[in-house]
Amino acid sequence: MKKTPLNDVHIKLGAKMHEFAGFNMPIQYTSIIEEHTTVCNAVGVFDVSHMGEFWIKGPKALELIQKITSNDASKLKVGKIQYTCFVNETGGIIDDFLLYHMEEEKYMLVVNAGNIQKDWEWVNKQNTMGAILEDASEHTALLAVQGPKATELLQKLTDTDLSAIPYYAFEYGTLAGVEHVIISNTGYTGAGGFELYFYPEHAEKMWNALFEAGEEFGIMPAGLGARDTLRLEMGFNLYGNDMTEETSPLEANLGWITKLTDGNDFIGRDVLEKQKAEGVTRKLAAFTLSDKGIPRQGYKVVNADGEEIGEVTSGTMSPMMKVGIGMGYLKPEYTKLGTEIFIQVRKRNLRAEVVKPPFRK
Repeated sequence: MKKTPLNDVHIKLGAKMHEFAGFNMPIQYTSIIEEHTTVCNAVGVFDVSHMGEFWIKGPKALELIQKITSNDASKLKVGKIQYTCFVNETGGIIDDFLLYHMEEEKYMLVVNAGNIQKDWEWVNKQNTMGAILEDASEHTALLAVQGPKATELLQKLTDTDLSAIPYYAFEYGTLAGVEHVIISNTGYTGAGGFELYFYPEHAEKMWNALFEAGEEFGIMPAGLGARDTLRLEMGFNLYGNDMTEETSPLEANLGWITKLTDGNDFIGRDVLEKQKAEGVTRKLAAFTLSDKGIPRQGYKVVNADGEEIGEVTSGTMSPMMKVGIGMGYLKPEYTKLGTEIFIQVRKRNLRAEVVKPPFRK
């Protein structure tokens, strides 16, 4: 298995380690619930150095990006970030990712760890115009510092005015004595905070500085288990669960990052235009259980007559709400807010209601 630069630190902290996307990753340190609630109420730190980072540079950079991404990168200003996805020729999602406009003719793509090789091959295959490509994944460490106390903690370690970095924007700065850190305000937890990109050789120094400065705020390390429950409470899609190469952005409720505007001729656009005109046969919906139980990926969804109408793609017991929550693909007529559906759990049909995410307001 691959290891992040902080692998030994996690093991020393007693983290429960497990393979994820080919990496030895911390799943939890104390408990998922404790780490989850700490992020919601104070501050937690996630090592997400397993994520992939690609650079696309040169005078042909934007041309390539416009060809391979569903959003409209021509509208993205330097210093800003865009959520977008790769779409294949049949309209399926190859991956969802963040696109950073670093400088004129210079972009960074932050892709899912499990898709690094697949994405890299796809980008290279489509680079018929000669943009300059670099896979910087192994030369980039990434920490997500999340929670309502995250900004106060980080401000102790940098002269960069964090309050001046709006949502989905970034700045270069010195933090904890480490220079050229990309300080990014995106987040995958819904709890506020920043992501820090820097060279791997500074990982332990950065980690130690964060935990020393964060002691007064009740800082905790957090693993991938809490990251998953946090993102689900916010209704954020997870690649491999809520979207795959067999689901389209329109089916996955990602029409807002799918710009079918004049001149935005990305791969797969023709299929998505047809879907938009004719309608989709399934749609991702969020739901809360009315009965006691926990929905899990793969559980069937039925209507009041017991007819199968869909399948759960993500589900858990909400640590903050103490009810079962989930998302799944349903026939479109059952995705209206307030619709009663039933989740099949161990041969029982548990009542649920279609709701509008986020679950945690």
